Amino acid sequence: MPENIATVGNVHASERALVIGAGFGGLAAAIRLAIKGYDVQVLERLGDAGGRAYVHRRNGFTFDAGPTIITAPFLLEELWSLCGKKMSNDVDLRAMDPFYQIRFADGRIFNYTGDLERMKQEVAKFSPSDLPGYLRFLEEAEYCYKLGFEELGDVAFDSLKDLVKAFPSLVKMRAWNNLYSLVAKHIKDPQLREVMSFHPLLIGGNPFSVTSVYALINSLERKWGVHSAMGGTGSIIKGLVGLLNGLGVRIRYASTVKKINIVENKVTGVTLENGEVLFANKVVCNADTAWTYKNLIDPEHRKIWTDKKIENGKYSMSLFVWYFGTKKQYPKIPHHMMLLGKRYKTLLEDIFKRHHLAKDFSLYLHRPTATDPNLAPPECDTFYVLSPVPHLDSGTDWKQEAEPYRKAIAKMLEETVLPGLQENLVESFVMTPEDFKDRLLSYKGAAFGLEPLLTQSAWFRPHNRSEDIEGLYMVGASTHPGAGIPGVLSSAKALDSLIAPAKILSQNAR
Repeated sequence: MPENIATVGNVHASERALVIGAGFGGLAAAIRLAIKGYDVQVLERLGDAGGRAYVHRRNGFTFDAGPTIITAPFLLEELWSLCGKKMSNDVDLRAMDPFYQIRFADGRIFNYTGDLERMKQEVAKFSPSDLPGYLRFLEEAEYCYKLGFEELGDVAFDSLKDLVKAFPSLVKMRAWNNLYSLVAKHIKDPQLREVMSFHPLLIGGNPFSVTSVYALINSLERKWGVHSAMGGTGSIIKGLVGLLNGLGVRIRYASTVKKINIVENKVTGVTLENGEVLFANKVVCNADTAWTYKNLIDPEHRKIWTDKKIENGKYSMSLFVWYFGTKKQYPKIPHHMMLLGKRYKTLLEDIFKRHHLAKDFSLYLHRPTATDPNLAPPECDTFYVLSPVPHLDSGTDWKQEAEPYRKAIAKMLEETVLPGLQENLVESFVMTPEDFKDRLLSYKGAAFGLEPLLTQSAWFRPHNRSEDIEGLYMVGASTHPGAGIPGVLSSAKALDSLIAPAKILSQNAR
């Protein structure tokens, strides 16, 4: 056990830290701050931890609200190691094989795995002539992984100097190119191009707009695998909460922060909705960054992140998520399934550029009971299906559109992969962009914060250490490096280079 852990519960720290939000980023940041000797409290406005990884339990069905694809498990294991523990004692991760089953509108199926020989066979099924190009693409993806993730993944990009240092790597990766163009340079088959370029959609990015650096996800998955947690992603959240309990960190639920208090551009603490004032030297915010700056910080304290700058940003897509349980099992459906529609580029243009809710869609279907049957009652299945949709600039009236949209998705699923779905439904509820805005406080209902464009990444993204206010820090999907569990955990890890260990006033002898 690290030396400083033994003292965490027995010290009076000169510096207190408040963490706003108990999502992956907030919990990871709280662990790292407690290890550094800070007196930490976590403030969560909902009734349980998780944030986007909240868990819904209904009539024996367990639904993970958000992230379900676990990559880079070593970033989680590191948090347990910091606490002198093993993650495997608290969380049972299972490797996915295949990672995803990708189904096209014409019925063709691509089984996406981490095994190179099997992947070559899958590529050859679609286009044997693309095999050499596929291997060249893998080489470029590996190069992006080494530079973009291993070297730069947890660099804070706190100053322009950090960007200048990284510039040669960005040039080597040709970061100004978009991911789809990189794939298309090597692969000619249109469907294979979709297979190799869809990953940014999992973190809120348009493959035709995001930097080609995101090819690194391909190598990240091959190197570390794709996993699922028994009990659902919520079991990981439960494990992180357990680590914080062991460190003596208090999590206050149903505690809504009304304002971050600032004096002479320095954080002094927060004011809660009930009027309670909490003092702290450090405030780490896991809430949506745009929402935080606009709603928790008075404009006179914001020279960089002004309302105008926030409003002029380009924001990620939102999501329509339908959670449902069936009284029938569908054993042919894998844990992770992508159902790609007839349109690819033009559908993404509808979502990201025209902000138009199209009548067609591409879907991610999640069946966790393929791995853990205990997430549903006996002989039943738990599902959610996710459709990328425009954020709220679309003007869509989701109170009117949600049910017709859900029915259209249900019809498509019943006609393709879930026969008899309608008659076997026993549990059903949805989450719309309005819920992202109201429940998760996402600006414009954008599920992943700013769109991960090159000009909104690294130094250009909201910094982990506020550019405006001393003592204020940001973690989570909407700050650097970005969305996805690896990105969010890396945002918390970036704080290690920004926040020094707390100064200890005294230690109680025991």
